[in-house]
Amino acid sequence: MSLIESAVRGASVKVCIVFHSAYGHTEKVAQHIAQGAEFAGAEVVMMPTSAVQWEALDEADIIIMGCPTYMGSLTADLKQFMEASSKRWLARAWQGKIAAGFTNGGGLSGDKLAVIQSINLFAMQHGMLWAGLPFMPTGRSPNDINRMSCFLGLMTQSDNASVEVTPPEGDLETAVKFGKYLVSLKQ
Repeated sequence: MSLIESAVRGASVKVCIVFHSAYGHTEKVAQHIAQGAEFAGAEVVMMPTSAVQWEALDEADIIIMGCPTYMGSLTADLKQFMEASSKRWLARAWQGKIAAGFTNGGGLSGDKLAVIQSINLFAMQHGMLWAGLPFMPTGRSPNDINRMSCFLGLMTQSDNASVEVTPPEGDLETAVKFGKYLVSLKQ
């Protein structure tokens, strides 16, 4: 192995998770994605939309974005983050970075796909490389992996309950696996 290969393999993958979470459920999903990424050896910066760290995003290898599904769409907070990135879009600062998306909502559908598609389109505008969710569904119960059968990104569902009891374990385990998977793409 050459010195360059050694240095590259020793370098930690940098992940930024940008999210909006009004009640804590989406943040809980983001935390589980971060756990998976950290388990895979990545450096992770959790970044609520209220505290965006532009320099960390510019240095990241992977940018993961998520928000709740509200009224079949993105939240205004995530949309504001997207619009504020226009200088980076113009400079192509994020071109070639891996991008992924996630959303959480109270309903099993709630038009979550529209949110994932919006995040995907945003990433494509920046010239990023989109990574979907590659896991086959293991069933439809709250303990199953990818129970919503989404392959474009991560979809999770929270009942109308406190963040301590929802999203369910299967959705959270899918989030951990997603974080591990995304980091594996850069190793």
